[in-house]
Amino acid sequence: MAYGLLESIDRSTQLAGHNRLALLLFHLGPRQVFGINVFKVQEVIRTPPLSPMPGAHPFVAGVADIRGRIVPVIDLQLAIGAGALGQSQHQHVIVAEFNRTIQGFLVSGVDRIVHIDVAHLQPPPSGASEGYLTAITRFQERLVEIIDVEKVLSEVVGRTQELSAETEAQARQINVGELKVLIADDSRVARNQIERVLSQMGIDCIQVADGREALQQLQRMAEQGPLAEQLLMVISDVEMPNMDGYTLTTEIRRDPRLKDLYVMLHTSLSGIFNNAMVERVGADRFVAKFSSNELAEGVMERMREVQEALRS
Repeated sequence: MAYGLLESIDRSTQLAGHNRLALLLFHLGPRQVFGINVFKVQEVIRTPPLSPMPGAHPFVAGVADIRGRIVPVIDLQLAIGAGALGQSQHQHVIVAEFNRTIQGFLVSGVDRIVHIDVAHLQPPPSGASEGYLTAITRFQERLVEIIDVEKVLSEVVGRTQELSAETEAQARQINVGELKVLIADDSRVARNQIERVLSQMGIDCIQVADGREALQQLQRMAEQGPLAEQLLMVISDVEMPNMDGYTLTTEIRRDPRLKDLYVMLHTSLSGIFNNAMVERVGADRFVAKFSSNELAEGVMERMREVQEALRS
């Protein structure tokens, strides 16, 4: 299963930047189908023996020794408020990397990898799965719910690290006037994390939930006047419904009114893969999720550029 999965992931990388999303489909319970971005998946295994983890969050079913590495395993059904899965020899663990950490997600079973046009992704209905979804779609007439893993991990791991006092002080010494930052991310948790960092730096922001909404917002702002007088930069996730971050960057570069915008891609996908895609689509920088200080350093680099331009 793992070998075939990784082969499929390798093939799926060819779709990135073409507004396509590769999803690993899995089950929580007997019927409902969920999805997770395959680029975040390292392997899928039968549930190994789980050892209790004293003091762990209730969502953590235990820890497992996976190829010599101790990995916490989160009961994903319990995490989204649907009751504990328990443990069975027929279950699987999806081993994935999010925000620079490795964790396993306990699921009832794994189905297949499918490729979805992001135009077919829709925002989840209000109140769906207690707000633990970023999008929904359909595959072969089945409803597929895409879980906001950022939200699950924020509850398990806790509040993200605050910006250091030194970095905050440095940022507030850089004057960029009233310029704002546009944040595009389908995870409300991720958007709020970025906004909190920017607020500590003294920067206001505008939040949108996907690439298409971001592009429309930029076009509206361009009609009001030069974007260089309104925005410091765009910070965009990569994997989003309606329009992914790679496609958003490509569309920004195609529009004469938008083409000079500074674009930072901020995602939990593979750093090596993203560095290549950043150059391909014309983004200015890639920062991996989530380090408050590294994000701030990336923003400050742009702030210094703008400050120098304003002085000249």
